[in-house]
Amino acid sequence: MGLEKVLLGALAGVAVGVVIGVLFAPEKGSVTRKKITQKSEDYADILKSKFDEFVDSVTEKVQDMSDVVSEEKAKA
Repeated sequence: MGLEKVLLGALAGVAVGVVIGVLFAPEKGSVTRKKITQKSEDYADILKSKFDEFVDSVTEKVQDMSDVVSEEKAKA
């Protein structure tokens, strides 16, 4: 299992834990809904950031491999 999948799973687990914790907190429903909305937006931002980092990493690796292939073709 790749590091990216582990991080994604961990983030999903944390998000679920936060939502469950907030749902069982002794507060008014409107306050709880606002907290859930805010936390979900926060975690969505974190997840998007991690995904963007992953895409950048993969893009960089593909570019590196493409450069190596081009160099080898030039040698041939």
